[in-house]
Amino acid sequence: MNEQSQTAGVSWLESLLSLQGLQATVSHQLVEDAAGSSCWLTIDETHLSQAQIEGLIGPRGATLDSVQYLANTVLNLGKDTEGQQAFTIELAGYRARRQAELEALAAQAAEQAQATGQEFEIRDLSSAERRQVHHFLKIHEGLETFSRGREPDRRLVVRQAGLQEGHET
Repeated sequence: MNEQSQTAGVSWLESLLSLQGLQATVSHQLVEDAAGSSCWLTIDETHLSQAQIEGLIGPRGATLDSVQYLANTVLNLGKDTEGQQAFTIELAGYRARRQAELEALAAQAAEQAQATGQEFEIRDLSSAERRQVHHFLKIHEGLETFSRGREPDRRLVVRQAGLQEGHET
């Protein structure tokens, strides 16, 4: 990712926060992890109240997810696949904590599916979180993942590869 994309991400997020009446600075960092490469845009919460932080994160991270979705859509608009960059919006350590929880959940699901031979369903994940867990589970040989159901009751399913045919994707 180039510096121009990172700078554009910082500028865009600071403008969005300003439009909400919030004065906060944003820093950027390129992060390589199990989910791939992402530019983390971290909102400095120093001058935000606890209520403002909670409002920006939202229930179960829903508001932060929406801001992140907007960032990825707007900042990648009109770019070809090669020029696109994934952005992760971080505030008060929420994303880092949630990512650790998702990695633990993925490991538990893999262990259960391998040990029992049964499907393991994970509920209550946002679409972004389902994508992360799919990615985390790619390293486990002999397992497959897919999503089942429709929003708001879409679930991620983990099972031993080749157990059943005709699953949803």
